[in-house]
Amino acid sequence: MVDNSSVVFFKRPRFWRNILLQFILLAVVYIGFQFWQSRNAITGSAPAINAVSLNGKQVSLSDYVGKPVLVHFWASWCPICRFEESTISSLAKEYAVLSFATQSGDQEEVLAHIKAQNIDFPVILDEEGDWARHYGITGFPTTFIIDAQGNIFDVEVGYSSYWGLKLRLIMASW
Repeated sequence: MVDNSSVVFFKRPRFWRNILLQFILLAVVYIGFQFWQSRNAITGSAPAINAVSLNGKQVSLSDYVGKPVLVHFWASWCPICRFEESTISSLAKEYAVLSFATQSGDQEEVLAHIKAQNIDFPVILDEEGDWARHYGITGFPTTFIIDAQGNIFDVEVGYSSYWGLKLRLIMASW
């Protein structure tokens, strides 16, 4: 009779090693993809934002000096953007948020989308994508974390979780 317990024992380290290697590979691919997607995004000092939001209020990035700011580029036609809207709304209750509805139609269409989705953070209309080009956006959604000194702390292209963005905002306030 053959004792199979030793065979199982020796297979376990290989199993966990393979899981670890797959996780590392996945992490490397994800990080590489993030770098590739954000390759054109601006770095350094954040460009000034002075605009009128869709609710008629003047908004400026300089109003938030000394605090971290989340600058969020989204599009109404983007399914990932719609999925992330509740995350951005939750963060807007605690942090400054400036968002750009990019190439999402005219003012009436974007206002209808905002009302239908219960968006309660400031939205600036970027009908032709001028602001997006100025920030080097290549995909949606793209989120910039601006630190308390007005520098770009982090750029995230694609979906990011509430806790992922909140952690970056906390770190940007240090």
